[in-house]
Amino acid sequence: MAGNALKIEKLSKSYGTLKVLDEIDVEVKKGERVALLGPSGCGKTTILKIVAGLTRPDGGNILLEVSKIGFVFQEDRLIPWKTVCGNLEFVSSDTHKVEKVLKLVRLWDYRNFYPLQLSGGMKQRVNLARALLVEPDLLLLDEPFKGLDLEIKAELMNEILRMCRSMSITALLVTHDLREALIFADRIYVLSPAPARVKNVLEIDLPSEHRDFCDTKLLDKEKEVLSQGFWLPFGLPESPLRSK
Repeated sequence: MAGNALKIEKLSKSYGTLKVLDEIDVEVKKGERVALLGPSGCGKTTILKIVAGLTRPDGGNILLEVSKIGFVFQEDRLIPWKTVCGNLEFVSSDTHKVEKVLKLVRLWDYRNFYPLQLSGGMKQRVNLARALLVEPDLLLLDEPFKGLDLEIKAELMNEILRMCRSMSITALLVTHDLREALIFADRIYVLSPAPARVKNVLEIDLPSEHRDFCDTKLLDKEKEVLSQGFWLPFGLPESPLRSK
């Protein structure tokens, strides 16, 4: 059995008098894809920032067994006056590596485009390419599909899943969408509203060929999860394809 890539123990965090994390425990094994599912503002992004070393916790432990971490932020954070290539070369001067990564995310033909010339999905692909430049063992994904229409969201998610499988990357996704979590993750940690606590842990055994927004087996899995007494603390997921 694979060892842990990441183990979070009793993680706590407050901003002034506002407590956002309350003794969070999460395990991510090497090669796994895990989702943190919870409402907006519950502290999911704070967990990723603590794991990445961008924010200090008030209590608890972060045990990392990885050498490199890639972070795909919710916002594209691209430099508007630099091309796609220029944005990546700002991170790495290795032009061969930049070319390889852009081909992996299928953006090589757009290498000389500027951010304003790209769609939302393409900007997020640049984000993904930038994170892959460091050749991460662990990929942190902060709601990378937020604000994208369903077709682009599905395309980008398939792209990320393909990368994780082909490159054996461990991934931790933050989302507020149950269906996104079901498609992406091997295991889902359901968080309560702030101060966030782990309310449920779901093991997801769904073959890769059925991890699609429109797949009937995925819809059945969603119904099964809900029928077994699993209730999101913030209501059912918003999705235009959720069956009635």
